[in-house]
Amino acid sequence: MPSISIVVPAYNEEKRLPASLEVIDAYLRRSSWSSYELLVVDDGSKDGTAAVAERFAATHPYCRLLRNPGNQGKGYSVRHGMLEASKEWALFSDADLSAPIEELDKLYAAAAAAGVEVAIGSRALNRALIGVHQSPLREWAGRIFNMLMQILTGLRYWDTQCGFKLFRADAAREIFRRQQINGFGFDAEALFVARLLGYRGVETAVRWNHAEGTKVSMFGDSVNMFLDLLRIWRYRLAGRYR
Repeated sequence: MPSISIVVPAYNEEKRLPASLEVIDAYLRRSSWSSYELLVVDDGSKDGTAAVAERFAATHPYCRLLRNPGNQGKGYSVRHGMLEASKEWALFSDADLSAPIEELDKLYAAAAAAGVEVAIGSRALNRALIGVHQSPLREWAGRIFNMLMQILTGLRYWDTQCGFKLFRADAAREIFRRQQINGFGFDAEALFVARLLGYRGVETAVRWNHAEGTKVSMFGDSVNMFLDLLRIWRYRLAGRYR
């Protein structure tokens, strides 16, 4: 097995982060990855998120805390972590582990079998794998966003917003150094840039459970995510992904 970097963006995750870090540690210790690192990216949290990560890193040398200059957004946080990743493959995962960290094995197997650089965790391919669903309103909003995403970007993925994606590290560096969007629309942008650069992706069904305490506002962030789709189109025309 190659080596793996796991990037965990975190904003005000003091309560959930300790358990998540222990789960990730247990997974890594029993895994067959040749070596690994864990990068926790603190997005200007107002609680003790950074202190939690620092305490964990003090006893787990493979873990590092990265700090953003204030609250910048999830897209900025993932970009920060991906550009600091030093292993052969790089995963970003939500701090609440909505997709269990063990599903990383499934992503890597799919990428290796297809010979591609990107593996995308998906809730839409097999909804029977969803243990705890979001509200019906959020699920329908996600389907509408995906339809608009496909129309505006030409991408043919069924779930770009699941926070569980694996990149070959050399591809991740090329993709994320071009990424512009700091908010929640960054997932679609990263996959759009990947396609522009000739990288291929495979979408893979993963287990997933909705966790209370989501940072995504149903209305404000949904509007911004739609605007991010327009920004992707505009940035492409302006040559900002070259």
